[in-house]
Amino acid sequence: MRAHAVVPSPMGPLTVVADDGVLVRLYLSPPGPEADLGARDDAALADVAGQLGEYLAGDREAFDLPLRPVGSVFERAVWRQLARIPYGETRSYGSVAAAVGEPGGAQAVGLACGRNPLAVVVPCHRVVGADGSLVGFGGGLARKRFLLDLEQRDTRLF
Repeated sequence: MRAHAVVPSPMGPLTVVADDGVLVRLYLSPPGPEADLGARDDAALADVAGQLGEYLAGDREAFDLPLRPVGSVFERAVWRQLARIPYGETRSYGSVAAAVGEPGGAQAVGLACGRNPLAVVVPCHRVVGADGSLVGFGGGLARKRFLLDLEQRDTRLF
């Protein structure tokens, strides 16, 4: 059974979609009318909303959610690699391409990042240009900067 919830965030409302309790989509912008959201059920997605809230408050560095992103074999390999990028760190598109066995495949990695259906949870925002510049992000560069700045914040007291 497909269900969705709308989660408030400092970046604007996030729409999360699950099939039988497994997260399949996270929209950074309001989804279009063609989106298959299912019924709104905030209670069914309370764990997703809670973990997103903790992450956006700087209190969570990793998500512990069942995920089922839909994509090609290559896209899923890229998304698995993105999930391995540590909190607060970045990687270049080229280094991600090399890590998935496609040296020279930086553009293909960029396309896979653009098709990432679980942005934030699968951290495509941690992928930057070879020179460290912010390039490409389906949610816009302002959101990418926000997420990277959030992860760079030093919240330690000592």
